[in-house]
Amino acid sequence: MLTRRTDLAVEAAALTKMEQETPVPEGVRLSEEKREGCPVTRVEILDGRGEAALGKPAGTYVTVDLSGLVKREENAFSRSCRALAGELRHLLHLAGVEEKAPALVVGLGNRAITPDAVGPGAADHTLVTRHLIHQAPEHFGSFRPVAALAAGVLGTTGVESGELAQAVAGKVRPGCVIAVDALASRSLDRICSTVQLSDTGIVPGSGVGNHRFALNQETLGVPVIAVGVPTVVDGATLALDILEEAGRDDLDPAALRGVGGSLMVTPRDIDQRVKDMAKVIGFAIDLALQPHLTVEDVELFLS
Repeated sequence: MLTRRTDLAVEAAALTKMEQETPVPEGVRLSEEKREGCPVTRVEILDGRGEAALGKPAGTYVTVDLSGLVKREENAFSRSCRALAGELRHLLHLAGVEEKAPALVVGLGNRAITPDAVGPGAADHTLVTRHLIHQAPEHFGSFRPVAALAAGVLGTTGVESGELAQAVAGKVRPGCVIAVDALASRSLDRICSTVQLSDTGIVPGSGVGNHRFALNQETLGVPVIAVGVPTVVDGATLALDILEEAGRDDLDPAALRGVGGSLMVTPRDIDQRVKDMAKVIGFAIDLALQPHLTVEDVELFLS
């Protein structure tokens, strides 16, 4: 059983490997490569054995390391956008989504809470074209129809974000849904420097233990690609890692849940990090859905 809290499949696989002392859990396949200079780790949960080992539904989970963006490396922004776009385009292809099928981008989260604002921020950077294709076909006739929704949260709207997305999807009738949300990581090093993409959908609020209405193919009727960014670390998990580094590896993780179970830790510069990641994800979605565009084109359209 996993003793540390994480929403990232790559971290869950590493924890299982450490605890069970096995190279790769049964029912799980791992592979690594690079795209645009960014390390990419692919975790495929193949069956029930893999689901039990990692505590996640069967599917493909792709983790893209964007630490170069945090370090402000040369051309890091454009490389990060293209790397994410390539992986997103690949998942859409595997899901059988047609190249010109309409898409709905759903930004999950609360704008008023900085670590939870990645989804709405990404929606702000999404190039919406559904209306333009009909209004100006001479200029936008070659574009894929895209709509975007910043769903808000139950506490401010009175409506489950998943139910709102379901209602909009019923009206727009997209060929796919791309849902963006904040996640919880095991490691502070992954905060706003890692993006996880998966074809299993997403449960809003799961990163902070507040599970809501799920967005997946069963609830929305179309393939749902989840894009998640870790913005917080569970307090008890962080405490465990610190104690282990200090040589205390004999503690029961459950012993820390009482004092750290509801505590989430985030860096002090999280506001800028969230803004950066929201822009990268929004641009990546635009490039994936409109493959004829460049990063510069998207910048021009959204300016």
